[in-house]
Amino acid sequence: MPMMNGSMKRVVQGLLAPVCGVSAIVCFDVARRKTSTFHTYRSKLDHYVAIASLSWVGYFARRKMDKSCKDVVATQNKLLLDRLKENLETQYGKEYRFSEIKSREDYVKQLPLTYISHYEPYIQQMMIGEEKILTARQPVIFAVTSGTSGKSSILPMTGRQRFLFFIQGISVAYHSLLKDFAESNNLLKTLKFFYTPRWRKSESGILVGPNSSSPSNSKHLLNIYTTPKAGFEILSEPQALYIHLLFGLRDKSLGMLEANFSSIVLSSFDALYQNWSDIADDIERGEVNLKLNINESVRKELNNDLTPDPQRAKEIRDIMKSGSKMGIGQLLWPECNLILAADSGSFDLPAKILRETYCKGIPIYSPLYAASEGLLGVNIWPKEHPSHYVLAVNSMFFEFIPMDHSSEDQPKTVFIDQVEKGEEYELVITNAGGLYRYRFGDIVKVIDFYHQCPVIEFKHRKGQFLNVRGEKTSESLFYQALTEVVSTWFPQKLLNYCCVESLLIDDKGDSYAPFYHVFLELGDETKPLTAEQTAMIDKELCSRSYVYESFRNKGSIQPIKVYQVKLGTFEELRKFTINNTQASANQYKVPRVLKTKEAVNILLKNIVNNN
Repeated sequence: MPMMNGSMKRVVQGLLAPVCGVSAIVCFDVARRKTSTFHTYRSKLDHYVAIASLSWVGYFARRKMDKSCKDVVATQNKLLLDRLKENLETQYGKEYRFSEIKSREDYVKQLPLTYISHYEPYIQQMMIGEEKILTARQPVIFAVTSGTSGKSSILPMTGRQRFLFFIQGISVAYHSLLKDFAESNNLLKTLKFFYTPRWRKSESGILVGPNSSSPSNSKHLLNIYTTPKAGFEILSEPQALYIHLLFGLRDKSLGMLEANFSSIVLSSFDALYQNWSDIADDIERGEVNLKLNINESVRKELNNDLTPDPQRAKEIRDIMKSGSKMGIGQLLWPECNLILAADSGSFDLPAKILRETYCKGIPIYSPLYAASEGLLGVNIWPKEHPSHYVLAVNSMFFEFIPMDHSSEDQPKTVFIDQVEKGEEYELVITNAGGLYRYRFGDIVKVIDFYHQCPVIEFKHRKGQFLNVRGEKTSESLFYQALTEVVSTWFPQKLLNYCCVESLLIDDKGDSYAPFYHVFLELGDETKPLTAEQTAMIDKELCSRSYVYESFRNKGSIQPIKVYQVKLGTFEELRKFTINNTQASANQYKVPRVLKTKEAVNILLKNIVNNN
């Protein structure tokens, strides 16, 4: 027995030294980093463990990504055949004879290109609890899409997709962030604007709702955010946003701002300008405004996290009383060094406004190219603009439809090694959630190659184009023409816009020929646009599109009709859409081409000037 005790003692002594050594290194590493004054010891440790783990995972995931990008054909072939093999015994796998498919060429011959309507009967079977329909794995959630280019859809999402998204997307993006923004390697808190969705359940008991980043699927990261956990229990967006701003503003040492989209950050700053005085009062008193309509138990928990801070309240008032929007982000948060938010496609405009006004001087990094269908690409060049992404070749099997054939029902596709630099394509994906050769509507441009892997810019959604005579004016083309014209209207600034085809509005103009209605929200509504100014949009579009110009010259399309709307109109449109569709606040994207009369009526009732 004494020998046993001695042996155990030596084992303990042997372990004690390395454990103490590691603990000392961790303590030193934590102590040397900038830290939020609002961290507890436990939350500081949780924050450290979260980002240290993410950093290490990102390092190894990036190495694997680089290796895969050096042989994209082998990577994609393996991904496809492994995915088909896993789902051989599913209903879909048997119907389309997955067992006979031995190559990517077999695959495209045997399976048709598909749209969401193709899957709806299968998804209905899955929602009532039937197994092995599209995938061998059961879904963990039925994801509701935002419906930007049409009605919302429901897509099955497996746990495998979430795993791939985290490992191949989030961790690699974080590795890139630390490489380019070393000052972000700290323990300062992040103000993240996101909201708890209103979930429902399928007949089989599986959650149905958005699969975009939300407090519900980020519970392990909540300690790194300024908002206390009780704040995420608030389901009403205006009240939840007030709490986000309250706890974000009290923390002068805030390190980062984050949201799914740059438009969410922009609207949050607009809300800040409406509510800063009440928020400063709350910070001074150390309690949440009694007029805020929230559950009393939540209020009590939030108040427990607040202490009176008259000095910080005075700083906020002194900054905000100037009324200036220029660089206000850095004035409120001197330590803030980065904004994480999507800034490509339809988010280019809100990102541009942020860069020029509220967040001047703070870089914006758009880390991921993703959709409800899963991870599509990663931006490993955080400081470059416009944002571009290396395709996630271990997440999706990709096919590409040349734009000349995008209007066909079953066009021939090209593979990842067959695309050409400078060309635009409609993406086709096969994902881990049971969507095979799926046309989800994204148009991308190949701008370069990373090793062998295409690097793309997101251009627009396929459904987001104007087409009254077969001219197919894309969202990106119209946006380029519009911004070029608006740049000549200085000091007037473009805040938001959308378009409507004339078939959707009773006003048919001066002849039978169709045309575009364009609604603009500008920085100064007291200065109406002249007829000469609005005519410039039509002229600029003609100069950029031979097809549009040809139809205009023939009289087949009438001139564009331009409407200036009241400030706040697009915020009203956002609230209307969230309240009347399945889209959540975390998902909402401004539709650049409106498709419903109900949405159009929101704009029509807010017109202040038209030409």
